[in-house]
Amino acid sequence: MTDLSAFAITRKWPAQHPERLQLYSLPTPNGVKVSILLEETGLPYEAHLVSFETNDQLSPEFVATFPNNKIPAIIDPNGPGGQPLALFESGAILLYLAEKTGQFLPADPAARYETIQWLMFQMGGIGPMFGQLGFFNVFAGKDYEDKRPRDRYAAESRRLLGVLNQRLATRAWVLGDDYTIADIAILPWVRNLIERYQAADLVGMADFPHVTRVLAAFVARPAVARGLLVPQRSPV
Repeated sequence: MTDLSAFAITRKWPAQHPERLQLYSLPTPNGVKVSILLEETGLPYEAHLVSFETNDQLSPEFVATFPNNKIPAIIDPNGPGGQPLALFESGAILLYLAEKTGQFLPADPAARYETIQWLMFQMGGIGPMFGQLGFFNVFAGKDYEDKRPRDRYAAESRRLLGVLNQRLATRAWVLGDDYTIADIAILPWVRNLIERYQAADLVGMADFPHVTRVLAAFVARPAVARGLLVPQRSPV
């Protein structure tokens, strides 16, 4: 039987199926990237809900295994060389799982690096900018009288959407005909910008029809619909 006891996190979230990949997450835009990819690949996994309401991510067990105290994070009991591997940072996890399964990352070197380029576009641009806009539009920052911070992030979010819209104008997906981890990284953030951050009017989503077209195709995928709900939140 697979032994994951060397990882402190398993004391707080015991693995019922230690032979499966362990996912520690929450249904946020970053969190669902990994659950969607797991659903798309068909890799067996066990999901553990990390609750921000109770600061689970700051618990000693979580931090001992994942020192940046952020979700999502994974333990793969069947890592390189057959040894367990713990990983944090959603972009790193997407790359790892795509390479492990041979799915959603092109084998051709040029296309592979182009995919990684768009993954970094999300990690360095879309995620931070959309997240800040959400803070200033719907969370604590919405009460700030000075709207210049919100408007700054709205303007940059709009610029990023313009880049993405131009890219998608003649393509089914970010890389063309092939659906990749670039789409899995970017599109949950676009969905969140519209639904959770209520910023469609603020950024002028109507001006980005190719983005909304591809977002609709994305959320229509059965694996995406399942992954968006993982881990299941406890009923209130």
